[in-house]
Amino acid sequence: MKKDIENRDDIRLLIDTFYETMLDDPLLGPIFTEVAQIQLSEHLPVLYDFWESVIFHLAKYKGNPMEVHLDLHEKHRLSKKHFDQWLALFDETLDQLFEGEKANIAKERARSIAILMLMKIDKLEQKRLEFGN
Repeated sequence: MKKDIENRDDIRLLIDTFYETMLDDPLLGPIFTEVAQIQLSEHLPVLYDFWESVIFHLAKYKGNPMEVHLDLHEKHRLSKKHFDQWLALFDETLDQLFEGEKANIAKERARSIAILMLMKIDKLEQKRLEFGN
C-alpha cells in the first residue's frame, strides 16, 4: 500500500516526478521550455509552496496562478487538450506515488483549477471575438 501525501518532502517528490514526465511530453513540454522558458530552480519552489498551500491549507503561496496562465495563453493558445493532458499526467504521477485523502484532494483541486482556468480562457477568447482581435 502506498502512503498518502504527508508533508513538503512528499509534495517535492510529487512535483519533481511530475515535471520530469511533463517536460518530456510532446504537447506540454515545449510550452514550458520554449514558450514560458521556465527556470526549474526558480519555478519548482513556487510550485512546492502552491501545492503545500492547496493540500494542507497553509498560506505559503503568494502568487496568482490565473494571471500567469492567462499571460501564457497570450503567448501560446492553451486549449482543453492541454489541460486534459496536464491533468492526465498529474493524476498518473499521483497514482504512481501516493494514495489517500490528501492525494485525492490534490486530484480534486487540480481538476477544479483546470476547469476554472479554461473558463477564464474561454471568456478571454469570447471578448476577443467581440472586439475582433
